[in-house]
Amino acid sequence: MSNFRHVVLFRWAEGTTTGQAEEVASRLSALAGVIPEVGSLSIGTDAGVNPGNFDFVVVGDFASKDDYVAYRDHPAHRAVIDEFIKPILAERAAIQYEHGA
Repeated sequence: MSNFRHVVLFRWAEGTTTGQAEEVASRLSALAGVIPEVGSLSIGTDAGVNPGNFDFVVVGDFASKDDYVAYRDHPAHRAVIDEFIKPILAERAAIQYEHGA
């Protein structure tokens, strides 16, 4: 049962294309099949309902803090960050917390 959650919000840089954002979503989604410590990943683009929101969210659930750290430091995850996220990133906010079932 997952009880450790990672939530990260991204605001993309001016000029980021839909294709670039979709590539990030695709690459991140694929990590659930590559990194065994991932319980689940939920990924989404802001619905545009409220002004000033971030553009993109990733919510990851893990069985433990150690499993999250394994994901955080995994070379496949680091590669997605370095190759696909950092080049289009304007701003990032994140939180990790323990939660109930």
